[in-house]
Amino acid sequence: MFYHLYEMNHAAMAPLRAGADMMRQACNNPLNPLSSTAFGRSLDAGFEVFERLTRRYIKPEFGLGSTVVDGQAVAVTEETVWSRPFCNLVHFKKELDPARQSDPKVLLVAPMSGHYATLLRGTVEALLPSADIYITDWADARMVPATEGTFDLDDYIDYVIEMLRHIGPGAHVVAVCQPSVPVLAAVSLMEADRDEFAPASMTLMGGPIDTRINPTAVNGLAKAKPIEWFRDNVVMQVPWPQPAFGRNVYPGFLQLSGFMSMNLDKHMTAHKDFYLNLVKNDGDSAEKHREFYDEYLAVMDLTAEFYLQTVETVFIDHALPKGNMLHRGRAVDPAAIRSVALFTVEGENDDISGVGQTKAAHDLCRNIPEDKRAHYMQPDVGHYGVFNGSRFRKEIVPRMLDFIGKHRMA
Repeated sequence: MFYHLYEMNHAAMAPLRAGADMMRQACNNPLNPLSSTAFGRSLDAGFEVFERLTRRYIKPEFGLGSTVVDGQAVAVTEETVWSRPFCNLVHFKKELDPARQSDPKVLLVAPMSGHYATLLRGTVEALLPSADIYITDWADARMVPATEGTFDLDDYIDYVIEMLRHIGPGAHVVAVCQPSVPVLAAVSLMEADRDEFAPASMTLMGGPIDTRINPTAVNGLAKAKPIEWFRDNVVMQVPWPQPAFGRNVYPGFLQLSGFMSMNLDKHMTAHKDFYLNLVKNDGDSAEKHREFYDEYLAVMDLTAEFYLQTVETVFIDHALPKGNMLHRGRAVDPAAIRSVALFTVEGENDDISGVGQTKAAHDLCRNIPEDKRAHYMQPDVGHYGVFNGSRFRKEIVPRMLDFIGKHRMA
């Protein structure tokens, strides 16, 4: 019912949004004498803030049409090379000289945690000049008809294995945040099966491998409630007329409200500054605000079965570090990993995955030789800074590429 009320409220606001947008156009029309005054800009700014706060943000585009390789600009095209109901595998194909040595193939596993894969646009952009990038483009569960069936954590692991097999032997897999657990599980199963398509290296970034270590507020909430509480309070049915009408989901807007409430004062200040920058006609600062929130406020629903199984397995039972995780009834044992190199990355100020939670993978993967493992903690960055931003580009990316290059198959 709450989801239905949310949709009704959004629909009810549509005429007001349309009116605000119309008034904005009137306020900033160059033929309007008020458009060049502080009063006119104040009206324009107020209408834009209102419209942006009440709109539904659509899935953003990657928009990476080119990159620089060996000092030369090259064209980049996105192509879907593998597809399932809940995910597309997108390849960023670079137009390179066929005679040039190929770059290492990297499967970038994006979080399935409320935001779209485009949240990793900066990650892709930073790695693209030196790597052949594939990324998981997870589907919004509200857009997948119920006739396509369910999708849970076991399916997620299966998808990762299938994608690695599609890319081919010698690939490198990078998991950002949430997928660290299913990626580690997938690689464990592949190594146990001596699968020839197991990756050459695995990089886990800011992931909840063992949330008993330095638990954060997010970890505390999950641990404080039984799984029945989550099932009864945050799982809702997709309302009509969405394609997934009737499907049980964890709504993206609900997760977004949780993230916003964790730093509500910062978000309020950001919108106040946005308004003031519009009034001052500071276009650069206003555009940076738009770019960030166009991405941050674009959210997707998760299937209820995936969300509940993840909460129970990762945050309540701590199944992987305790040695109790199962995949379709089969034990997941990271000790089976022997040939896949392991690199873990953490942020000193991460308030989502605490320091030490990702590094715990090294204790679980005890049979990986010392010369095939490494850990790096980036000072002065939070969760987002682990995979994006200036420090990521200057400090983390070179280490990632060096590790991948060192363990690249001949």
